[in-house]
Amino acid sequence: MHYKKPNLLCYRIAQIAAWLVATFIFRRKILRNEIKGKKGPFVVIANHQAALDFANLICANRRPMSFVISNSFFNTLPIRGFLTKMGVIPKQQFQTTVRDMKRMKAVIDQGEPIVIYPAGLMCEDGLSTPIPSATYKFLKWLDADVYVAKTSGTYFAMPKWTSGFRPGRTHLDIYKLFSREELKNLDMVQVKDRAEEALLFDAYREQEIFKVKYSNGSDVRGLEHVLYQCPHCLAEFSMEAVEKDRLRCSACGYEHRSDEYGFLYKVSSHGQEVRYVSDWSLGIYGRLKEKLLSGEIADLSTPVTIRMIDYDKKKFLDVGHGTLSLNARQFTIDGVIREQPVSLAVSIAGVPTLPFKPGKYLEVQDGSDIYRCVLEDGRLVMKFINMVKIFHELSQNKERNTANNPAVL
Repeated sequence: MHYKKPNLLCYRIAQIAAWLVATFIFRRKILRNEIKGKKGPFVVIANHQAALDFANLICANRRPMSFVISNSFFNTLPIRGFLTKMGVIPKQQFQTTVRDMKRMKAVIDQGEPIVIYPAGLMCEDGLSTPIPSATYKFLKWLDADVYVAKTSGTYFAMPKWTSGFRPGRTHLDIYKLFSREELKNLDMVQVKDRAEEALLFDAYREQEIFKVKYSNGSDVRGLEHVLYQCPHCLAEFSMEAVEKDRLRCSACGYEHRSDEYGFLYKVSSHGQEVRYVSDWSLGIYGRLKEKLLSGEIADLSTPVTIRMIDYDKKKFLDVGHGTLSLNARQFTIDGVIREQPVSLAVSIAGVPTLPFKPGKYLEVQDGSDIYRCVLEDGRLVMKFINMVKIFHELSQNKERNTANNPAVL
């Protein structure tokens, strides 16, 4: 695969724009920067807390680095041509084709650096999203030094569950994770364990260390789409942002307020306090998992409007409507797309999660086709996403158990 060197002028313009975001919105503080001035090929793997995490990283080395971003994001930006000149590599999230792999390998083979976000998605609840297991084999195949870029705080400065910015201090720590020689000698389990130790995070527990205040950091409006279940009475879709800094259950009155650090405090007379959004979200996940394991629920279905990318207009446009369903094996879309009846089944095997916007939509990917499903009841988005994550976790556990005990079929 041919490697085209990034246009230096375009890259410098991008670095200037990113510096402004990193300085005035993320207020970035660099703890370590072991790629500064580094020559030759190398790989940077980065955690992903917010949509503009790259702004903290792009200036870490003056040399152009090829950033790998989602195809959906790339093709809905009006600056697609500019990004191409920068050397940006678009790929389908959670699906890596042979062509994608060759494009990324070509960067390394030409002696240049590349940046990859293995999780693929920024987090919605302060917890890192699952990392596809194929990532670790891919890192060994790239055959280069691997650095980790760990960002802390951008989740609070740019929460996925709301819009706009909440300026405040963020931190960036860049250090070598594997040398090229070391990576060759490590097995997959060792690579996975070390990479996940570096990349996985809980933003709320990190916040206990850094204690940073963010502008409007107490504003919880939109968070009810993530924390959709009351941890006291267990009613679903009952949580409401009744004030700028308060979440209340409409079924039982259980209530928490938030401070400028993003921590929660119980203000109702009943129920247990849940200080971290991440813990509240894990509770919802765990209870849903129990219901799936017990067979109390097995699938989920809802009416949707379907949108697809118009590559000329560089945005998603309505193309149809129908019903979106999910079970342990697949998504099913039954309806009408571009005036043609469709019944489309998309396997979720190997899919750890999906692109989504809490309270709005989720994206089902079938090869190169992306179906953005806008839910009639947006409150169901997070339940769909949690179910995908649970099905993936259960599938991974089954594979591990089978590998450890080949006699079990």
